[in-house]
Amino acid sequence: MFDFIYVEEEVADHPRVARICARFPDAQQIVVERYGEVFNRRAQDFRLQKQRPALILANKHGRRILEAPEGYGIGSSRNFYFSHMLNCLYDCRYCFLQGMYQSAHMVVFVNYEEFKDDIHALIKSEIGSAPAPDATPPHFFTGYDCDSLAMESVTGFASEFLSFFAAHPDALFEFRTKSVAIDRLLATDPIENVVIAYSLTPEAVGKRFEIGAPPLASRLKAMARLQEAGWVVGLRFDPLIYYEGFRDGFRELLEAAFHKLDAGLLHSVCLGPFRLPRDFYKRMRRLYPEESLLAYGLEDSGGVYSYRSDLMLELSEFCSSELMTYIPDNIFFSTFAGTDR
Repeated sequence: MFDFIYVEEEVADHPRVARICARFPDAQQIVVERYGEVFNRRAQDFRLQKQRPALILANKHGRRILEAPEGYGIGSSRNFYFSHMLNCLYDCRYCFLQGMYQSAHMVVFVNYEEFKDDIHALIKSEIGSAPAPDATPPHFFTGYDCDSLAMESVTGFASEFLSFFAAHPDALFEFRTKSVAIDRLLATDPIENVVIAYSLTPEAVGKRFEIGAPPLASRLKAMARLQEAGWVVGLRFDPLIYYEGFRDGFRELLEAAFHKLDAGLLHSVCLGPFRLPRDFYKRMRRLYPEESLLAYGLEDSGGVYSYRSDLMLELSEFCSSELMTYIPDNIFFSTFAGTDR
């Protein structure tokens, strides 16, 4: 899977590094002082690297827990995210990570214990000794700069963090994923304050733009198995891609999803449009100059590229209306401009 593994000097003797490297005995190991020497090099070819990325094992310094972007949430007023990885196993053409990073190599931060310490301290600070009765619990999201579960067999992330999440019932934790690697979850008793949230797109979008990701049918099957096992799951229709026939595609997506899933057991359902910060968009246009996904109907509004207002309204109104035939309003959240949820 990996031909090269770069290891920071600081973590060279870490037991987690030893365990990961043992999985790839034929990979060439290269010790570096800091992961940025490899990951942040100039003039890297993202597309070429994506075909055969290297693995970088590093220590995460500085701020490990960050405030989530505005509008990124499912009901709490205090939303945070943390990333045990940078970059993703999959190759989704719409993914903003291609515009954020110069490198397609995958970074795993192995200092999980320090992540836990920081989360524990933040929860303690947020909640205090006597939280207000109407206070919303802090929410923590794990799949912002990566897929939460796609590399589980390598990282052991869920295995390491599930018991920690269970020990902090005053906070909510979300695994955001497209992965069907759910064996570790199924082998664990369900945890009430952990949401397994799946990103779903119409089948036509997935086949064209989600290279390497499990197909829709496989994701729905995994979600159904999780529900049957007692896990709390959520649906994330984000990003919504505008294309000819999106109405039929979205209807078919909902029919497939709610044929497999129990809507009454869903934790939350989110809608969000395709959008990219201006600098990310420009980098991705250079990567894919002929890609219609990055051209049709998009405009720059306040430094963010997304669909022009008429297309945005059409997507928002149609998809929201269709969803409301399946779910109650109180579990629905939207990041479309002009919505208040």
